[in-house]
Amino acid sequence: MVRPGLAADASPWDGGTNAAVRLIAGATPQRAGVEIRLAPGWKTYWRYPGDSGVPPRFDFSGSLNAKSVIVRWPAPQGLKDETGISIGYKHDVVLLLDVVPRNANKPVTLRLKIDYAVCERICVPADGKAELTLDGAPGALAERVSASDAKVPKPAAIGDNGPLSIRAVRREGAKVIVDVAAPTAAELFAEGPTPDWALPVPARVADPAPGLQRFTFELGGLPPNTKPDGAIDGAMLLLTAVAGEHAIEVPFRLDSPN
Repeated sequence: MVRPGLAADASPWDGGTNAAVRLIAGATPQRAGVEIRLAPGWKTYWRYPGDSGVPPRFDFSGSLNAKSVIVRWPAPQGLKDETGISIGYKHDVVLLLDVVPRNANKPVTLRLKIDYAVCERICVPADGKAELTLDGAPGALAERVSASDAKVPKPAAIGDNGPLSIRAVRREGAKVIVDVAAPTAAELFAEGPTPDWALPVPARVADPAPGLQRFTFELGGLPPNTKPDGAIDGAMLLLTAVAGEHAIEVPFRLDSPN
């Protein structure tokens, strides 16, 4: 049973031996985190799970004095197994929460219900509940929340010149080709405009030039009755590139094929 939410650094852990969840307080009432603890060898999933898996689902509807709670995701990694490539986390992770109070002069009590999945060789469903009051006092675990914030991919645009950047994107028929500049080996993930898009995980192919890494993916896994032709022109994809400690998110509009 979850104990009542008090002004504290964290709620009690809720879960079993494979995984557990808790809420932790950040440095302000507007910042908190959902911490997922994983047993060695187990993994859980990102907001888009890739070839297989189930993304976490959050319910904050029972919270007090919370106008909105937005989940922000640290950069994930590709996790390859016999079923393909899933996207997620294979170590403990803190999912960042941006909290907007209804009344900024009063504490916020977060009440979380979460459904998620964890996998070792097989996947099992998991759920948890947590309650925590955010009173504005910096908690002892606030550094974990800040560390999570630093891992959230930064917004970027095609052609930027940062240490990690997506230099070019083009569409050739039902294929999308992405060139990434990165200081180390990069990973790329692609999401559609709605959750019913199930795009494949981009694969790295022959690099086009020194300093560039090329990825391609097919416009497959589209919603029912959608075909990869003019019917999807104008749809917005979100490309997430990750390389070492760097991570960016870049929108790309699907125009007519070149």
